[in-house]
Amino acid sequence: MTERRACRLASQPRGTQRYRAIRREDEDALTQAIVRLASQYGRYGYRRITALLKRAGWRVGKDRVERIWRREGLKVPQKQKPRGRLWLNDGSCVRLRPERRNHVWSYDFVSARTHDGRSVRLLNLIDEHTRESLLVRAERRWSSSRVISALADVMVMKGVPEHLRSDNGPEVVAKDLRRWLAKTGAKTLYIAPGSPWENGYCESSNSKLRDEFLNGEIFYSMKELRVLAERWRVHSNTVRPHSSLSYRPPAPEAWFTPDGGYLNSEEAALNSSNGTNDRALQG
Repeated sequence: MTERRACRLASQPRGTQRYRAIRREDEDALTQAIVRLASQYGRYGYRRITALLKRAGWRVGKDRVERIWRREGLKVPQKQKPRGRLWLNDGSCVRLRPERRNHVWSYDFVSARTHDGRSVRLLNLIDEHTRESLLVRAERRWSSSRVISALADVMVMKGVPEHLRSDNGPEVVAKDLRRWLAKTGAKTLYIAPGSPWENGYCESSNSKLRDEFLNGEIFYSMKELRVLAERWRVHSNTVRPHSSLSYRPPAPEAWFTPDGGYLNSEEAALNSSNGTNDRALQG
């Protein structure tokens, strides 16, 4: 059968049948950059990788990155759990919405284990408006006095929030902690028992902490865990693209270069991974 007749029977234009894909000159370099970033940030999807590529100077869209992503077998399947919404019948929201920096902080505990099997609990504190991770501190056991000490350290640096959202765990409902918070001027927002979705911002941060950090590390000591947790927190604030912030980090830092210019921290990190910014000095 001739090509003309076969295309007519299949209702396919002959131009489509004869089309040959054009391979762009930068295809190999872009593919290597995507694979390198996917190896460095194993739990990032193609949208976050696209944001990192654009900051590194690539003029590329998410559709092209997704095509290469699928071709290289880099797609990470995401498992979604059903979640409730805090809406009443009249469309209003029960939860207090953050409106500005230091308006609402939220904190929660995340469980982990060291190599010897002993349990560890990490206190995760975030600013709901900026999505900035304010504290990730690990302890074998938490008491109200240790929670007060951790919160005080952050308040000295960031100021006192107007509200603090948390669940009803014994450490956060202790009388000593509530009296101390009242003296600082911060108001407490306790979620309903058995309703973790009311603390959705912190629960989302907890899932990223576990997925991108805790599940990929083996901790042989508390000191190692604390050092790596602080490194992840700084990375989350200064480099990691957040989808809720248009794929920008919450608190990017400036890096000064030898020629007198400066780069954002995520640009410096990307250039450093390429070996082009080894002499950058942090400002």
